[in-house]
Formats: sequence, C-alpha cells, structure tokens
Amino acid sequence: MTLRSPSRPRRGRQALGLLAAGLLLAGALPGTASAAEPDPRIGLGAGWLDAQTAISNLDHLAHRDKPAGFVDPANPGSGSYIASDLGFGGKYAFLGNYNGFNIVDVSNPADPTLVTSVVCPGGQGDLSAYGNLLFMSVEETRGRLDCGTNASVGTRFQGVRVFDISDVQNPVQVAAVQLCRGSHTHTVVADPKDKDNVYVYVSGTAGVRPATTMAGCNNNTATGDNPSRWRIEVIKVPLAAPEQAAVVNEPRLFANPETGRVDGLQNGPIEPRHPSGSTWSPSPNTNACHDITAYPEIGLAAGACQGNGILIDISDPANPVRIDEVADPNFAYWHSATFNNDGTKVIFTDEWGGGSGARCRDTDRPEWGANAIFDIVDGKMEFKSYYKLPVPQSLQENCVAHNGSLIPVPGRDIMVQAWYQGGLSVFDFTDSANPHEIAFFDRGPVAADRLVTGGYWSVYWYNGNIYGNEIARGLDVFALKPSAHLSAAEIKAAGQVQLAEFNAQHQPKISWTPSFTVARAHYDQAVRANVIGHPLKSQVPMFLDRAEKFAAEGKRSAAVSQLGEISSKLVAPEHQALKQAILDLRASL
Repeated sequence: MTLRSPSRPRRGRQALGLLAAGLLLAGALPGTASAAEPDPRIGLGAGWLDAQTAISNLDHLAHRDKPAGFVDPANPGSGSYIASDLGFGGKYAFLGNYNGFNIVDVSNPADPTLVTSVVCPGGQGDLSAYGNLLFMSVEETRGRLDCGTNASVGTRFQGVRVFDISDVQNPVQVAAVQLCRGSHTHTVVADPKDKDNVYVYVSGTAGVRPATTMAGCNNNTATGDNPSRWRIEVIKVPLAAPEQAAVVNEPRLFANPETGRVDGLQNGPIEPRHPSGSTWSPSPNTNACHDITAYPEIGLAAGACQGNGILIDISDPANPVRIDEVADPNFAYWHSATFNNDGTKVIFTDEWGGGSGARCRDTDRPEWGANAIFDIVDGKMEFKSYYKLPVPQSLQENCVAHNGSLIPVPGRDIMVQAWYQGGLSVFDFTDSANPHEIAFFDRGPVAADRLVTGGYWSVYWYNGNIYGNEIARGLDVFALKPSAHLSAAEIKAAGQVQLAEFNAQHQPKISWTPSFTVARAHYDQAVRANVIGHPLKSQVPMFLDRAEKFAAEGKRSAAVSQLGEISSKLVAPEHQALKQAILDLRASL
C-alpha cells in the first residue's frame, strides 16, 4: 500500500523568527503573550525543587515531591527512578515509576495524600487501572517476577504485571504475562459487547530477549519464521480470574496486504538526515508501536508506531485490523495518539530525540518534535496542521511533544499535554487547521549548567483537575482559571464530567448531563465566536436565569416555558449547538 504523507510545510522563516525572539505568534488571542510581550517562560531560573515557574490561566493547587525510595537526590533525573505514566481510578491516582509505583488519594486535589508505595523495578512502569485491577508495563532486564531489587538472582520478568488493588494499601500481584520484547507501553481495551473480559494491547520496543529466558522469542528478519518484531501482543484478562491472563493474539499490524511481508510500513528514514540536519533520533523504523490509544465506543484505535501513524479497526478487540496509515518526513518517532471526543480527529505526537534531548530550541522549527493533527474522513486520515509548544526552551531542558488528554469542554476540542521540561500546554484544536494555546505552566531547568532529565512525562485531566507526573520532581495538581479563552461555565461543565476511572490510552466517550451550566457554556462560545447579536445576546442569559430560578423553586412548568420560549428564538445555523443544549435541558426537567 502506498504511504500517504502530509505536505511538507512551506519553509518560510516567519514562525521560526517569532519563536527565536521568544514570542508567541502574532495575532495571539487576548490573554496570551503577543509579539510585543516576551513570554514569561523564557529565562526561568534553574533548580531541582526550587526552580522558577511561569503560569497562565491555571491555578497551581498542589505539589508533592517523589516519595523516599523513588528519587536519587544526587541525581534527580536518574534512569532508575524516573516517574512515568499516570492512571486513575475512583479517588486515586496511580503514579508509575521505573522503580515501582505510588498510589495517591486525590479526593482533595489541593491536598493529595500518599496511600502506599510499591517497590517493583523494571523500567517504564506505565500504569492503567481497570476496576480492581492495575496493569503495569515492565521493559528492562532488571525486572524480576517477584518484584525483587537484586537483578542477578530470581526469575527474570519482562512484560505486563497485573495487580489486585481491592485493598489499595496492599496491592497484590496476581498475574505476570511474559513477553519477548517486554512492555514499553500497554493499552487497556474494553469490549462493549463483552463484560467478562478486558484486553490489553502491548507495545514492546526493547530488544528481543533470548529464547533461553522465554521460549519462542527470536530476532529473525522480516522474512524469517515468526519474528518477534513487527507485531503487537493482545492479552485477554478474565475479570473473574485475572490470574489466567494470557496472550491470545499477535497481530501483524504493519504487514503489506499485497505481499504479506510483515515489515510492510516504513523501514527507516526517507531522507538520510532529519530535516533539521541532525541524525535521526530515534530512527522512524516501524517494527513496533510505541503507543496505541483505543476508543472502543467508536470501534477505532490509533497507533503511534515509530515510523507511522496507523488507524485500527478494533470492533473485534482480540483481532485488531489496520485500516489506514500515514507517514511524515518531519517525524522522527510517532509516539502517542489522542482522538477528539467525536472520533473525527486524531492527534499524533513526535518524540524527536527520544525524550532526552533539547528539541524546543529557538532553532527548532514548529513542525519538528510536535503534534500532527488529522481529520478522519471515511476511515482515512487527512493532515490539517502541526501544534508545538509556542515558546523556545533552553539547551538545558529536554523538551518534545509527550503525553496528554482531552479536557471535556462541551462543544470544543481542548487538550492538555506534557512537554517534558517545556512544562504543560493547554490548547484548542476545535479548528484542526488552526490550533492555539490557551493556558500553560513551566518550570526552569533542573540544572543550570547541563541537561538533567526532568519535566512532565504525562499531564492528564481527571474529574475536574489537571494532574502532572514530573520525572524528577513529583506530582503537580492544577485547576483551570476563567480567561478570555475559557469561561467559568465551560470549566464548570468540564468538571461535571465524572469518570469511574481514566487511562489516557483507553479513551472514553464523554457525554454531558443536561444542565444550566452546559447551556451557559454553549452560550459563552457563541458570544466568543461573535455569532449571537442583540437582542438575543442579552435575552439568552436572562431566560436561563429565570428558568433556573423557577426550577430551584419547584416551578417546573414555568422553567420549561422559559426554556421553550428562548429556544424558539435560536434559528440561525450558528445557534444550533446552544439551542440543542437548551432543549436537552428542558427535556430533563
């Protein structure tokens, strides 16, 4: 199949010049830095736990340092103690770490409290919660089956651990599925038609382990017998008996459908050097997926697979099938993916430099180490734009696109995203061709004289707040503040979405319970877009206020009448989202 690549952007110097000057693009929305106002993120003072910070349109509610046993004070960015991905369940946040994991009670976001720490080395440590189960990725050869810390003894383990967290103070490992390349990341996939089982897609990117440590593993070429590369693994987990978790499929998602070759996608860079002139880092060679995001309610998943972004049919979760693929001459390493809530767009990230390099310098173009935003049209991905952190970072800061999630504002596509030592950025991609930043937080580098790995591995929205797992420093919690970009009603409407659990790679379908808050959020959007004029501009809030007062007094008929009257006045095409929100509210009273 022919790979389709987005067009290479025009190599004009305007965007680069503005970035090099440390300024946001001209014409930025009110409330952000403009071409005449230096961005406060530039020149922040360094420090491990006392670096200077810059913040816009967010409240920093809390910070908690990494617990003892999960940090080396002499080397905060030490590879053995890196904080990694986040998962959530109920009132708990599950914080991954290369040395194990921590469970934190976040029922009071302003006062997160450590519940327990589990030392269980093995590298990566990505976590996903599903009911009373916690899944953990293990990649490094120092991993032991029994979570022991002496890698020279015991049974080696590389794969996915399964813990029972019914008692969060005493997690118990109930299964450990060995895999030929371990688990760099994993994706929990629930089948809407099967309530008895859950599936785990495993992306292993490490070197193939020898058959002496796991039978059947081999480093064969693509034409050899059943090579351990060019595939993912699908684990089936019976919820009533998770100890029976086992691999049930090894789909060849990269195969060429015409020739059958398992290495049917990109097998190395198209050009000998990266567009920046540097060597490829990493090399875009599609022999595994780095990350897969599943959206079971729409039957799709998006795979960020080293050299390609792929779209996958997961209507049968045990048997995923690739339906589209894209490549990009600017991308070094397709890293992660996020759908919008409608499933009509997908964002892929490029981890150029592998997460350890300074890739947000003033000499780095906006399409390098960035997001690529695609519309999904008839099962095909159509490139629309790039989005990159819109301010340069120093040579002492590892910075590139990394993990994020949607913020559930009704009527809009908004994402919060980690950029390692570039901090976090909240941006709107409702218009997929014109994404723009609406909030940020940033710290200065860990060290002033050298690059020490740090910054946010993951930043996710969960039940009303933003949580970030900082590689070298610990957990941060934020709340959105009303601004010219985001109204109080929009923030409140997002906070009304409460999930039982959240794993960024298992994307849920978000729905909003009809409410006066949701209606006001849509009204605020109409005002911001300047599509509602007088007298409607003043009538809508007046009728909503009256209806809410009547509803609070138990006068349902009067409230319904008010909502019916104002909805009948909303006849323009631009008013239909607002009208529908009011009609849904009316029907719910």
